[in-house]
Amino acid sequence: MNAGYLNIAVLTQYKSHSLDRHISLAWRMSSLLGNYVTPVPAQQRRGKQWYMGSADAIYQSMNLINDEKPDHIVVFGADHVYRMDASQMVQAHIDSRAAVTVAGIRCRGTAPPIWGRQDRRGRQADHRIPGEACRPPGLVDSPEEAFASMGNYVFDTAALVEALTRDADLAGSRHDMGGDIIPAMVERGQACVYDFRDNNVAGATERDRDYWRDVGTVESYHDAHLDLVSAIPQFNLYNTDWPIYTYDTQSPGAKFVHGANVRDSIVCSGSIVSGASTESSVLGRNTFVSDGATLQRSVLMDNVRIGNGAIVRNAIIDKNVVVPPNTVIGVDHEEDRRRGLFVSDGGIVVIGKGQVI
Repeated sequence: MNAGYLNIAVLTQYKSHSLDRHISLAWRMSSLLGNYVTPVPAQQRRGKQWYMGSADAIYQSMNLINDEKPDHIVVFGADHVYRMDASQMVQAHIDSRAAVTVAGIRCRGTAPPIWGRQDRRGRQADHRIPGEACRPPGLVDSPEEAFASMGNYVFDTAALVEALTRDADLAGSRHDMGGDIIPAMVERGQACVYDFRDNNVAGATERDRDYWRDVGTVESYHDAHLDLVSAIPQFNLYNTDWPIYTYDTQSPGAKFVHGANVRDSIVCSGSIVSGASTESSVLGRNTFVSDGATLQRSVLMDNVRIGNGAIVRNAIIDKNVVVPPNTVIGVDHEEDRRRGLFVSDGGIVVIGKGQVI
């Protein structure tokens, strides 16, 4: 939106009602100017199956492309946290004359999916695909680094339509953008990499200008919240030159009473911390942390209640959960599992929406 792209379709499928409702309430664009952000549920337009992958989701939504007739299509994943001026990437794509441009973030080591090496013109040189587990070959200006795909793509429309149509008929394809479409286009020499480091966003600081996090796992989702809470955060929500917009309810301001101790935390509107200790945590709207409770490195969604004397550490608690008085969560993982709580490999305890403890 900040980059000036005002025609956005959000392809949804699984348990999407809350997202659909959020979009309909928050993103009311100018219909007079033809602007919109619209959720597009799976509609089985190309057969009787639901979306079989991210590429199939676009293939089954081909009517959107046919109706709008754009020259270029920007395809961004929805489970990442970052700031990017997409218009700069689109211009780099146009200048490259490639069929697809993939945003790449610089990384060291072999853990991330390696995209590949650039030559001196910034074009793809060795056609490695994401997910290849081998030592990165290095970049021309930094031999110890390689590109990992960010899951952000800019396509020439004709090239995208052709690639999706070919993939739809391939037996054994996962119909995935990053796993099938992009590697196939790399093999045909149609792909170019856009260096995320070259993207200049208004108001960015040196600390957060290259920030990007995939929040597709419990650990990364938890870590992304903790990146927000320090005095000088890794990801700065206070950049008014490139704000992150969202819908907010009308609620009273957050309140701290009875000697509450709140450190390095974000507390949203309508929430009350009463005589409790809260450290390095994010509290959603209308949460209540009771007297004597201790909350550390945790993420609370809306309408969560933490009882008197409870201890909660390294947890993600979904909406409408009540933690009874003197309950201990995140200290003894075996006890957490015995209660039926999910504990990730990294030791993050997850309590589902409305779950009874």
